[in-house]
Amino acid sequence: MPSTTLRRALVRSLRRPPWSSEVRRDVRFIAAGLPSALPVWLAVTESRMLFAVLAAVLLCTRPLTALQRGRLRALYGVEIPPPRPVTGSRRLLLGLTWRQALHHLVVGPLLAAGALAVLYGAGAAVVLTTLYGWIWLMPPGTALRSDLAGTDVVLTVIGVALLVALPWAAEATARLEVWSARRLLGPDRAEALERRVEEITESRAGLVDAVDAERRRIERDLHDGAQQRLTSLAMNLGLARRTLKDVPPEVMQVIVDAHEEAQAAIDELRDLVRGLHPAVLEDRGLDAALSGIAARAPLPVRLDVELSEPIAPTVEAVAYFTVSEALTNVAKHARAARVDLSVRTAGGRLRLVVSDDGVGGADASRGTGLTGLRKRAASVDGSLSVLSPLGGPTTITVELPCAL
Repeated sequence: MPSTTLRRALVRSLRRPPWSSEVRRDVRFIAAGLPSALPVWLAVTESRMLFAVLAAVLLCTRPLTALQRGRLRALYGVEIPPPRPVTGSRRLLLGLTWRQALHHLVVGPLLAAGALAVLYGAGAAVVLTTLYGWIWLMPPGTALRSDLAGTDVVLTVIGVALLVALPWAAEATARLEVWSARRLLGPDRAEALERRVEEITESRAGLVDAVDAERRRIERDLHDGAQQRLTSLAMNLGLARRTLKDVPPEVMQVIVDAHEEAQAAIDELRDLVRGLHPAVLEDRGLDAALSGIAARAPLPVRLDVELSEPIAPTVEAVAYFTVSEALTNVAKHARAARVDLSVRTAGGRLRLVVSDDGVGGADASRGTGLTGLRKRAASVDGSLSVLSPLGGPTTITVELPCAL
């Protein structure tokens, strides 16, 4: 596979003439990297300046790194994100890392030397391929003209070979510079993974907010549209049921059935709307919404709410539906006589504790409703734990972040 890739790159480079825009871009890019290597070359050639130049390069690591990233972006179209600044006990010389030092002191100067060789080869190729022109311009009988007369063909062939190799050499040098800059001047693998996790977390938070906003929109459309129409229909049917006295009994029975069906549809739609997003949660907050859940529960619920910190609307919705589903599970499976519900905020976290005096034995790993509760909590980076020994009691603890 590497040989195939190299062969394709060589063929692609050979197909590009030396005067093409891609070759000019590569040559311009590698030539722009020569000035940054001059201090290190000077330190190597002048040993007396070694320590002074090395200290200057180390102290100027940040501007040098920014300069290289700017060169890559402006001349080659490659964007390299900056690494995270080194802080705390790992901080060294204004944020210097060993990867940046390796690039500016070793890799960069070596690549610049390769770029200088490519540029020198390009100049030699131009001179050698035009050798016959130079010979023709020399006066007859010139010693240099007579010396070149025997080697003009060989030198011209060498010049053509250098000219053919120029696109490949320039591209290879440029790609090597890009590769080394990505590895040494950009974030390392750990930083890249950390940034990716942050991006995924932000994306998930945005998705959760979008889903919650969509549920609010559907709830609003149903409440203001279909529910109002059904209510108007039920009122008209009820009015007809009370006022029409001279209709046949079978017609009246149809009106009565239609009125009852409309009332049942309104009740079902009201439950559906409440399940999508309760209006009381948006109008009066989480405390009032949980009070409504406790009042509608089929068993006594003792509610204790203390909210001292602001809570994001999406987290409020997750908390509301988590409590609603938890109480539904208790009513269906726990055979409990009462439920204690505690809601607290502290340290930027919302803590929900649902305790019942039922038979216990709840296990989230068996695919019960607790699995859905855990997934709902995890959607906002929360957690759920269950303590339910056989014989009871059962305690469900949910912790959610107050802000996303």
